[in-house]
Amino acid sequence: MAMSSILNADDIKKALDAFAVADSFNHKKFFEMVGLKAKSFDEVKKVFLVLDADNSGFIEEEELKFVLKGFAKDGRDLTDKETKDFLKAADKDGDGKIGVDEFASLVKE
Repeated sequence: MAMSSILNADDIKKALDAFAVADSFNHKKFFEMVGLKAKSFDEVKKVFLVLDADNSGFIEEEELKFVLKGFAKDGRDLTDKETKDFLKAADKDGDGKIGVDEFASLVKE
């Protein structure tokens, strides 16, 4: 499923452009800009499933690095620092990966 079938393509582009510079990523602002924060749990879950590239039921650190590419192919890779900060913010149970409920909680913050 393409992210643009869940979210507005223009919003995605604006958000990616806003965080195009390395070490500028802010998940709260990004989720708000793409319109994800206003979506239902089911729609947030669809986004989670797109980002869970290996279909493991979790977004692991390696997948997080490519999270912006999940929104658009021309999205940049997150830096190691951004990836670790993102994981730390979302991983409430400390297992080193993000489950769908953790992701939804992070989006709605």
